[in-house]
Amino acid sequence: MARIARRMFELLEPICLVTFLSDECNEELAALGHRTYWDGYFASRAAPLGRVPAQVVHAAFYNFADGEVERHIPSAWETIPPEASVAARQRGSAASLRRILGDELAASPGLVRAADLTTQAAQNAPTAGRMMFAGVRALPVPTDPVARLWHSATMLREHRGDGHIAALLAAGIGGAEAHVLSALDLGIHPPESFGRIHHLPKKRLAEVMSGLRSRGLVDADGHFTDAGRETKHRIETLTDELAAAPYDTLSPAELDELITALEPLSARVAATGSQ
Repeated sequence: MARIARRMFELLEPICLVTFLSDECNEELAALGHRTYWDGYFASRAAPLGRVPAQVVHAAFYNFADGEVERHIPSAWETIPPEASVAARQRGSAASLRRILGDELAASPGLVRAADLTTQAAQNAPTAGRMMFAGVRALPVPTDPVARLWHSATMLREHRGDGHIAALLAAGIGGAEAHVLSALDLGIHPPESFGRIHHLPKKRLAEVMSGLRSRGLVDADGHFTDAGRETKHRIETLTDELAAAPYDTLSPAELDELITALEPLSARVAATGSQ
């Protein structure tokens, strides 16, 4: 099932990314009064957890630098209810997905079936140890098929993300270190130039790289060592294994049907860069 989990990640990730890369979601959040992209991001993604302190959001999201969450939480909720941010996120994401897919795919029986099966998988997955997934799963499931597909894909993304954090913790890899390993896996060098960490203070980046070198995961030039590459592979393998549980609830025939239904949808969205 780990292989299925990886394939489902490949198919669902472009659908989830419309939330972060398309205009409609940001426009909906800005219309509520969120001042910046990141105000809307933190307010809407963290909202299913309730009005928790920034420290809880920082722990749940895992890979943001110290102090980043505090710049947005709880201030982003002071005048805009979390529930409103969640609704705006869903509206904008569904609008993006509908625009990208076009009328024919958005109204197709395949999309409806994909929405139904991903929802079935997500709603029947265990929540134990899955903070972000449990929060999103507690939200109402949209009736509109396009919105339901986005919602269920997002549930499964958060389920996978919770497992990925567990895999990182098991390997002793912190959030900034995880970004370095991802950058190297993507062929980005120097890894400090990666968009998720390039803004960090040079001293902090130097500390992260020094720690990875001392553990033998990167070499003096900032490239993967064999041990580093193996660590990254082990983390991804465990992430796939931990992400498999939702798909255990589908029969082999349903899994085949789901993958077949998702392939043209995902391909259309991926072709636009989820924009």
